Amino acid sequence: MTEYLHRLFTENYNLESNDKYEIPFYSLKSWICYINPIKNDTVELAFTRGIELVHQADVLNFKGRKQVGGFDLKGIDYQQLELVEMVLQDAIILDYEVPYKSKRKKNN
Repeated sequence: MTEYLHRLFTENYNLESNDKYEIPFYSLKSWICYINPIKNDTVELAFTRGIELVHQADVLNFKGRKQVGGFDLKGIDYQQLELVEMVLQDAIILDYEVPYKSKRKKNN
């Protein structure tokens, strides 16, 4: 699954891949998503600006996080992959149209 997603992101969408925190992150102007292997041959595809994907927020699992939302994927389910591509396309449009602004509080 990780290999399939990696090829999809880098070959079909021309996303740049960089390992951060020992997992692959994919970006254009800013981070768009990352693939986090979890137990039982499952991976989480997480969108770093998930909360800003207002049309997709209801399909993303935030797992108690405030900003990052994603999917747990196991195997290649083509119906689920269509949903992944739809969310990915929205995340790419967001990256192009709305510059990322850090939500962290700045210390004065």
